[in-house]
Parts: sequence; structure tokens; C-alpha cells
Amino acid sequence: MSQIAYHVESSGFANAPIVLQMNEVSKIIKGQAIVNKLSFDIRKGEIVGLLGPNGAGKTTTIRMMTGLIRMSEGDVLVDGHSIRNDFNKAIAHIGAIIENPEFYPHLTGYDNLKQYQRMSDGITDARIDEVVELVGLQEAMGKKVKAYSLGMRQRLGIAQALLQAPKLLILDEPTNGLDPAGIREMREYMRTIAEVEGISILISSHMLAEIEQICHRAVVIQNGQLIAVTPLGEEVKAGGEIPLAIRVDKLEAALTVIRAQSGVQFIRTDEANSEVLVSMKDNEVPGLVAAFSEARVGVYRITDNKQSLEEEFLKWTGGNRIA
Repeated sequence: MSQIAYHVESSGFANAPIVLQMNEVSKIIKGQAIVNKLSFDIRKGEIVGLLGPNGAGKTTTIRMMTGLIRMSEGDVLVDGHSIRNDFNKAIAHIGAIIENPEFYPHLTGYDNLKQYQRMSDGITDARIDEVVELVGLQEAMGKKVKAYSLGMRQRLGIAQALLQAPKLLILDEPTNGLDPAGIREMREYMRTIAEVEGISILISSHMLAEIEQICHRAVVIQNGQLIAVTPLGEEVKAGGEIPLAIRVDKLEAALTVIRAQSGVQFIRTDEANSEVLVSMKDNEVPGLVAAFSEARVGVYRITDNKQSLEEEFLKWTGGNRIA
């Protein structure tokens, strides 16, 4: 599949400082490009989902970001510091949970964080209290980790990753294995981390519905290449034009009105449902409704016609499975 990049800037973060820059990063093994000239960025406080089908290169990408494997070409900049040439300064700004977080099960949650504190520089007891409150584990700190649920372990892992106040938090499948209540809690805590601490978050996940609910943007890769960058959730609403399906009583008359309206882009008609599909900005909708009224076109319903992330993902990747 040829590389097709949809670079759509996340409107709410367009002016925020860039925390992560992937600059033409490649990983070549035995002459084969596992990741091929991959470029994208993440801005301060932004939550970005990294998506792709089996073998797309997601894990390889994360490992290069964190210095676990060397990149063959290009560079990764974290807060302006190069992973390739200034590793210690770059990695100091990254907190990461790759696969499952590991702890001493016979120690309490608090003692596990204290053990990490002893191995690191500059982490105060006050910072431990801050991150514990941030992930909602105040009541569980005195319990042994072996008694923690999976969701509590995940939150303790995030707390540990936040102790050094990183600029970027990288999470690999953070909701994997959680029940619906745990997934909702994790979603809320990640939003809090981004909004309260201003920390950028990169999430690699196969759960498209969760990515769509929590992330501001999705980065989609296939065969190691970037194929799409798309805004999600509230960012879509803030980004300008939105697709709408308008059910009317007179299709032809409605088309005449639409063609006379500036700022309204006609897409197609759905005669079976007596709908006309258009793209326009929110603030132009009242004018179109008034024009329909003046032309005596009855409007029964106006609904968003945006495709789900799952539908868009299947379109971009040709139906390949995600993992």
C-alpha cells in the first residue's frame, strides 16, 4: 500500500509546545524496513493514540522512542533533546509502561513507590503524595500489591511513571484486561493527568472505541509507514467543518437551496432515506435551516454523519486487523 499521510493539526493544541518529534525515523532489519521514515509530533497536554494492524511497527516505534532499540535512520526528540545523541537528557522526560507494570507483590503500594524513590534522584515524599492522589490510590497505599486488582496495578504503574514529572507518558495497552468500570476509571485518570499536569500521553492500543473517547488525535501506521493523522472527539468539533445528514421532504428543492448557500459543501444524496449529505461549519447551520424554511423545504432531522474511528481505520488500512 502506498504511503498516504493525512496531516490534520489538532486545533486545541496547535499553539502548544512540541514535546515529542519523530523525524523520519526508520528501523531496518536485514534489508527490510520495519519502520519507514516515520514522522509525527505530540504537543504539551495532548493525548495521542498510536494505531495499526498486526505487524505495523507500533511496538518497534515505541521501543525506539524509549531507547530500548536503536533506530537505523532519523531521530526522536523529546523536549528538544535527541534520543540518539543526548539519551540521558531525552529519556529523563519520558515515563513509560511497556506491557505490564511489575512490582514487589509482598510490599505495599506505598513501599513500592518508596523503593523507586530510593533508586532515583529528586523524587520527594510530597511528589509521591501528589501522584497517588492524581491516580486515585490514596485508600490503597497501605495494602500489599498482591491484593490489588488489575486496574489498581495499572494505576500504580502510572503513578510510578509520573514520579519524575515527565513531559511524555507512553502507555502500551493501558486498558488491556480491565472491566468496563476499570476502563472508564483509567480514561478519567489519563484525562486528568494531561489536563492537570500538562503531560503529553501516547497510547498504543487495539481498542478503537477507547482511543476515540480519550485521545485528541490518532496516528495510524501500516507496514511501518504513516498513513493517517486524524483529530478525534472534541477536537473534531473544534476543527471546522462537520459532515451532516439532513432529512427533508423535497430532495430536489433542498439541493437547489444548498447550491445557493456559500460555505455549504454538497457531498451526495441518499434517496432511500430522503437525505442530503453536506459538510459545513456549525455556525452556518442556522442560515441553511432558515433558507430551507424560506423555500418551504421541510426539515425532519439533522444528524452528524461522521464515520467512526473503526470505519475510518478499516478504510485506511484496507480492512487489515488491528493489534
